[in-house]
Amino acid sequence: MGFALQRIGSWLGGWLARPMHVHGTSAATPPQLLLATLQPADVLLVEGHSRISSAIKYLTQSTWSHAALYVGDALRQRGAGGNRGSVSPAPGAGRAGESCFIEADIVEGVRSVGLDAFAGLHTRICRPVGLSEADRARVLEFAIARLGHRYDLRNVLDLARYLLPTPPVPQRLRRRMLALGSGDPTRAICSTLIAQAFQSVRYPILPQITVHPAGDEDCPDCVAEVLHVRHHSLFAPRDFDVSPYFRVVKPTLEQGFDYRALTWADTPPPRGGSG
Repeated sequence: MGFALQRIGSWLGGWLARPMHVHGTSAATPPQLLLATLQPADVLLVEGHSRISSAIKYLTQSTWSHAALYVGDALRQRGAGGNRGSVSPAPGAGRAGESCFIEADIVEGVRSVGLDAFAGLHTRICRPVGLSEADRARVLEFAIARLGHRYDLRNVLDLARYLLPTPPVPQRLRRRMLALGSGDPTRAICSTLIAQAFQSVRYPILPQITVHPAGDEDCPDCVAEVLHVRHHSLFAPRDFDVSPYFRVVKPTLEQGFDYRALTWADTPPPRGGSG
């Protein structure tokens, strides 16, 4: 029975991962511009076009259906016997085809990919603010150590929930529907893997907050906020976008933007080819 479920799950996972035609609204960011801006431990959000992406975007009411962790040249350093505890903070490490991201794919499991895996797709960079170099290295090492982990495709019912692009699920239950898998720590999907990596160094994403009396006799009405770790299986790609602890980084602005250099359709070109 387990083998039969694995076969069915593999077929179903492959079907859900197939791309669908989606009418684009604007051009994607050029790969080299992204690479020039990215820094290790950045989270790259992706607007996927697969069948399961449509369901995730509906359930989270968000543009983003996938997330990948940028590790720069950490994998190459590892292969060359580099120091595990050091991470070069310089942006732009690697080329579009090199393995500079770690992602969790529903069929292939946790794998390393290059930027060309997201070619033509809309993306957004979310950068953790104030992350120390030591913790940055630990975040990357956490993700790298899980390369090869796979989602248990025998959980056919988990996958079958995504057969409809807009699953008929009440809003209060939609986030829990995203929690794929059996809870086995060797199984991972997309935002779950990245959430665990940041939680391993106690870096917040969207923690649950409770309010308690501060216990200050001089200020009886004062309260203190206490953070509680949200279970990693309940994170969605959009959480990195709306998190107050991650900065949205726009490559066009980071690399220098001059609105005066734009060419508008209703503006005649300058004479003589000079501005």
